[in-house]
Amino acid sequence: MVLDNLGSSLKSAIQKLANAGKIDKEIIDDVVKDIQRALIQADVNVKLVMKLSNRIKERALTEAPPAGMDSREHVLRIVYTELVNIIGKATPIALEPQTIMMVGLQGSGKTTTTAKLARFFSRKGLKPAVICADTYRPGAYDQLSQLCEKLGVMFYGERDNKDAVAIVRNGLKETQKYDVRIVDTAGRHALETELIKEMKDIWGLTNFTHRFLVLDAAIGQQASEQAKAFNDAVGITGVVITKLDGTAKGGGALSAVSDTNTSIAFIGVGETPDDLERFDPDGFISRLLGMGDLKALVEKANEVLSQKDVNVEKMMTGKFTLNDMYSQLEAINKMGPLKQIMSMLPLGGLGNIPDDAYRMTQDKMQGYRIIMDSMTEDEKDDPKLIGSSRIARIAMGSGRAPEDVRELLKYHKMMQKAMKGMKGGGQSNKNLKKIMKQMNIK
Repeated sequence: MVLDNLGSSLKSAIQKLANAGKIDKEIIDDVVKDIQRALIQADVNVKLVMKLSNRIKERALTEAPPAGMDSREHVLRIVYTELVNIIGKATPIALEPQTIMMVGLQGSGKTTTTAKLARFFSRKGLKPAVICADTYRPGAYDQLSQLCEKLGVMFYGERDNKDAVAIVRNGLKETQKYDVRIVDTAGRHALETELIKEMKDIWGLTNFTHRFLVLDAAIGQQASEQAKAFNDAVGITGVVITKLDGTAKGGGALSAVSDTNTSIAFIGVGETPDDLERFDPDGFISRLLGMGDLKALVEKANEVLSQKDVNVEKMMTGKFTLNDMYSQLEAINKMGPLKQIMSMLPLGGLGNIPDDAYRMTQDKMQGYRIIMDSMTEDEKDDPKLIGSSRIARIAMGSGRAPEDVRELLKYHKMMQKAMKGMKGGGQSNKNLKKIMKQMNIK
């Protein structure tokens, strides 16, 4: 999950509110301190954190709850909306023909992100083409051409030409028939005069729909300075923050960018070509708080799944057989890492599934299938029937150890409990779900 530590800390804070017997100044102060600590540890600017804290306290102690909402729900809603506000707005991304210019510092992940962005538009049914205009970094041409070949994306480049402006001019002519054209410019060590001129010359070749600045999440609060510098140079229309899954400083980059005249377009949440998400502040904060992000989940599911792949209604009941569990895991594996998908589900207080449960590899799933082939239909329909003698029989029939059979049963039981959290899950989870409904988080 993106920013695991921040998410865990924020979830603990709101669970305090959800479980509080009464909402008074003491509990509000206590929760606000927890939120302050969590945000500062995630490298969010201290001044911004204090501003947020004061806003939460002021609103929580002076605003009357709207009709139909009690004080606990009202304060939780305030926390949610104020957290969304510090992240800022998202860059609108239209799914239509467009031309995009990618800029950024060297080492930010710009070239990889260019390929991921092409993949994003390809999944949406558009035809992307990538133009390599990085003539400074050795290996940039080969890296991008190989990524594009792997993804089945049109690539244009001129290996021996050092004139980046000429390459882009030629590339734009050669890729006219493509829906989305993405130009990968050279990464900058700093904003040298020569490279600024090159960026501006490329910018002047066509009416670019977007100029995206790629920033490594580890840059933290320095993101603000970089965003302003690049914005002054070419007028960036959005920021892509990469490697949010691998740093504790991502909160600084997210909040720093929102404090400039720019906004966030995409976030990189992993290493695979599909690990680039369109940024949505509401969904992002909702996911951090354990409320899920069903909009992002539906978007991802629509891209890769057919209706027969997954029975969402059955999944939401929390009651499913071993066959159902296997089908769901197959479907989820198509969508991406299990941990990332589970973070999009509104599990509330039951969302803290052990990391081991997420390590569902294809090999392990194949082992589960072999074990299940040695079960009767009654056993697969009701795993509670499987005692010691049946475990021994199933292990012998599948050529697996009894411990493997027990592991499968344990995994099913744990997943069933987690899924039930979406239906019930205790009073605090119900409180969170009620607030989700009132905030139109569906």
